Amino acid sequence: MIENKLGVTDSSELARKEELISKQAALEMYDSGFLDKLEAGTFASLSSIHERLFGDVYEFAGKLRTVNIAKGSFRFAPVIYLEEAVKNIEKMPQSTFDEITEKYVEMNAAHPFREGNGRAMRIWLDCMLKSELKKAVDWSRVDKDDYLLAMERSPVKDTEIKLLLKNALTDDINDRELYMKGIDNSYFYEGYSVYKTDEL
Repeated sequence: MIENKLGVTDSSELARKEELISKQAALEMYDSGFLDKLEAGTFASLSSIHERLFGDVYEFAGKLRTVNIAKGSFRFAPVIYLEEAVKNIEKMPQSTFDEITEKYVEMNAAHPFREGNGRAMRIWLDCMLKSELKKAVDWSRVDKDDYLLAMERSPVKDTEIKLLLKNALTDDINDRELYMKGIDNSYFYEGYSVYKTDEL
């Protein structure tokens, strides 16, 4: 059970509260124009997104993790190399779809935060796509299992994730409903589906 600012000691209650609070924050980020002011592709922008999403829930929101973490048999970047890894990823080019996806894959392999990496990074990815290519991912067209498998394999081979995301690209970069559906899908990938963003 992760320490939290809410004083919640039950993990399923924490998951529900985290989903509600961070989805409200995701909506506020869009409506306030906060996302449009970020410098796309920087760690500072990813950190700001993470802090806005989870700042009311976790002390560590927006801060590099201080513990080693793994998912299944995959170990994310060790803490001792994390800061350097993030700096190197930040320098990666982002002028084409392939470059942006490669940068996203590398940041995912680094997994800079203790919790909430995927949800913050998918918003970060869309910020890059919007800024550089005037595109966004329609996450409602990305199947959960296909996505998770492709991301799992992406550090070794990124062809699948590139194909999956390319097939879901849209020009509707200023569509609020698309953004809200995207947030709901992004959370669904991680097992959060109690609240619908358009009902908050």
